[in-house]
Amino acid sequence: MQFKKSDYYAVLGVFRDATQEEIKRAYFESAQRLHPDKNVAPGETELFLEIQQAYEVLSNPKRRAQYDATLPPDLEPENPVVKHQLQFSRGNLVRLTEAQLIYILLEVGPRDEVEKIPAPPLNLCLVLDRSTSMQGVKMDMVKAAAIQLIRGLRPQDVFSVVAFSDRAEVILPASLHMDRTKQEGRIQMIKPFGATEILQGLEAGMKEISYSLDPSRVSHIILLTDGHTYGDEQACLELAEQAARRNIGISGMGIGEEWNDIFLDALAGRTGNASAYISNPKDIQRLLVEKFQALASTFADEVTLEYKPSEGVQLNYAFRMQPDGGPVAIEETLHLGSILQDAPLQVLFEFIIQPNVLDKDSILLLDGTLKTSIAARPTPVPPIRLRLSRDVADEAAVIPPPTKVLGALSRLTLYRMQERARAETEAGNFDVAARQLHNLATHLLAQGEQQLAKTALLEADHIERMHAMSAAGNKVIKYQTRALLLAGSKEKAT
Repeated sequence: MQFKKSDYYAVLGVFRDATQEEIKRAYFESAQRLHPDKNVAPGETELFLEIQQAYEVLSNPKRRAQYDATLPPDLEPENPVVKHQLQFSRGNLVRLTEAQLIYILLEVGPRDEVEKIPAPPLNLCLVLDRSTSMQGVKMDMVKAAAIQLIRGLRPQDVFSVVAFSDRAEVILPASLHMDRTKQEGRIQMIKPFGATEILQGLEAGMKEISYSLDPSRVSHIILLTDGHTYGDEQACLELAEQAARRNIGISGMGIGEEWNDIFLDALAGRTGNASAYISNPKDIQRLLVEKFQALASTFADEVTLEYKPSEGVQLNYAFRMQPDGGPVAIEETLHLGSILQDAPLQVLFEFIIQPNVLDKDSILLLDGTLKTSIAARPTPVPPIRLRLSRDVADEAAVIPPPTKVLGALSRLTLYRMQERARAETEAGNFDVAARQLHNLATHLLAQGEQQLAKTALLEADHIERMHAMSAAGNKVIKYQTRALLLAGSKEKAT
């Protein structure tokens, strides 16, 4: 889809009040993607010339002022590519002497009238733990899964495999049109040895991804591990932040009971993704194929929210409801996740409003910019300005919360109950943690989840006796309540 030639701001994908630095940065990003030396696709040379023309006008203050004078008064035209919807849990805030909570559900998806964008090519690296603990059935299943991925690759996909323990080895260098028989043989030769140092694997994976890094591809690292990494956690998180800045996704998959789910969630969360729990090695193949299929059906590879905090307002929690459930790291730039062809992005935000700012008539909750990256689209997607506010009154508005917000809160309740039980355990409040799990079990029984309710009760007993959560029970409760959340989301969609 092309913009009208007169809409130079839309051509560069910036707001009409963009700074000269923002215009310059947008131009160089677009020029890099569309330069005739790199792109020979029909129509892309014309798009490149159009971007050049837009930059020549907007980078010159005098020409920009003359151009702005020709624009209609509508300063922010409707985004032609993606649509967004915001729903608030409350019609207004109330003047009280205590802090208040308000929830906002953001949904971002493709416009109905937008021409269907073809699935983008992938730049995928599989980073496999080959430490001694992986020997046996786990390594056999990982090899089988990697081979199945190779057989499912499309001609346009770049694929690489890195194996790591206390050092990393590139098993399959990043390439197109690989000799699949030869590559499958190299996968079969992987032998477990050594300890687990995840940084070694991630650094090698980033290097392989970088060889084919291109805005027109979805670049992604899938990390599989069964153990803890020691001493390099912070370096791994910093590397993930670098990956996010370069639009490289990282997903984590933990096998068995001994890996650090908090770390793996934080690692993947830096790039808008989440970790997955593989309790049975036989599930490795299925989960890897599902992840590959999701990446191959990407509409937008990343949605980010840049925002400025407001006085007296705290963004306390954010959770991606779909397409894959997971907590969103609260940072200056929120990496919200991807949009699939058949699944819009949904994120639930929780704000805490302090009483000292409620003497105003209206409260600005968030002032931000929503940005969408679509690898298969040659031109940038215009940003969306988000200014979220609520009026303040002496009494609450008599408006029921929207059904979608209630549904999201209901689905998230079970997951947050296990989060609170874990936090109380870590704080040494073992009786409180046990009560939280007893309450969770009651809710699970009401929903017909007898087996998971039993696990929650057993874990409550474990906390009371051992003053800690068990490695297995903790992960089962966390990831199965997350799975219930996603199952509920899919039911709502159908």
